[in-house]
Amino acid sequence: MSFVPYRGSGRPSRRRPLDREQIARAALALLDEVGLDGLTMRRLAERLGVRAASLYRHVRHKDELLILLADEVSREIPLVEPSGSWREQLVAMAHQVRRGLCAHRDGARLLASTAPVGPHRLRHIEQVLRVLKSAGLSDADAARTAYHLNNFVTEFAADEGRFAAAAAAMGVSRRKMLSGARKQFQALPPEEFPTLVALAVPLTEDDPDALFQFGVELLLRGVTGLAPEPG
Repeated sequence: MSFVPYRGSGRPSRRRPLDREQIARAALALLDEVGLDGLTMRRLAERLGVRAASLYRHVRHKDELLILLADEVSREIPLVEPSGSWREQLVAMAHQVRRGLCAHRDGARLLASTAPVGPHRLRHIEQVLRVLKSAGLSDADAARTAYHLNNFVTEFAADEGRFAAAAAAMGVSRRKMLSGARKQFQALPPEEFPTLVALAVPLTEDDPDALFQFGVELLLRGVTGLAPEPG
């Protein structure tokens, strides 16, 4: 008895037509693999299994791709529930965004280098402005505070990424890098740099969560100063 190998129905499988959602998700996966500098339109087309011309029908150039990608990163960051005090909401937003940016390689650097025009990203900005207005800030103060709050969170996350990349390049842990920096501060001539030597330990503290929370609290104190007195 001979067996005929199974060949299926013989009908070709139908591939889902390429769209911007597919492109954004593939680009995010590629970003995690190769980083922002390694992300190219050609590599993305290869990842999607299409010709570059097919990709350009949906995104005109790399700048547009990066904007789409930044909005995809923002899409993954949950919006904060509109409950609790304005302080509690701002703290929650800051931590949510930091986690979302650190979840992807060069995530913070990506958002820092692109215009905030995607719908998901704009919803986060809308939420921050709404909460600042609910604290009683003027239009100008709310806009300026949102700017500095965004810069703090984004740059903090970007700095974490740079630090991790530097440690990986050196083949050491974050703690070991900070330990080396502490020894360098402590080795400085105390007659010339007395404060740097004295603060060598707190300057190289290995607690990024506490450092981030301190920065958020610092900004909140400024917002409190701008908000009108109760009653």
